[in-house]
Amino acid sequence: MVDVGDDAPDFTAPLADGDVESFTLSEHLDEAPIVLAFFPAAFTSTCTTEMCTFRDRMTNFEDIGATVYGVSIDTPFTLNEFRDQNDLNFALISDTNRELIHEYDVAMDFDSLGVHNVAKRAVFVVDTDGTVSYAWVSDDPGAEPDYDEVAAAAETVRA
Repeated sequence: MVDVGDDAPDFTAPLADGDVESFTLSEHLDEAPIVLAFFPAAFTSTCTTEMCTFRDRMTNFEDIGATVYGVSIDTPFTLNEFRDQNDLNFALISDTNRELIHEYDVAMDFDSLGVHNVAKRAVFVVDTDGTVSYAWVSDDPGAEPDYDEVAAAAETVRA
């Protein structure tokens, strides 16, 4: 698993920000601290709650210069609709090929539902050097991160 002190795996993936663009992590390190919030699937209850909580707390992240990105296996078109319906004020990264969930070691299965190879709920904070300065991964898809802890970790990177 990717942990604190590790180099964040670099990647290029589709970015849903109202349009669909290409996003490469290493090209955006000047936006650091970067918060990568992995979630299992758009339009599910806990995932919607989590992304809307990030939306509602965005000023906390903006005040410290942090950039938040949600990450899921949904298509960029689905993610743009999810952003629109929930008035999300940050971009979402599409991992339809599931490379990110494997590179960050946050892939999981919901065997009881027959759903396989989706993201665990996880949050990583990446600094300007591309180093992971905070990592939180849950095996419980109903758990949410400690948003204050994530913001404090991002603020520490900025300090």
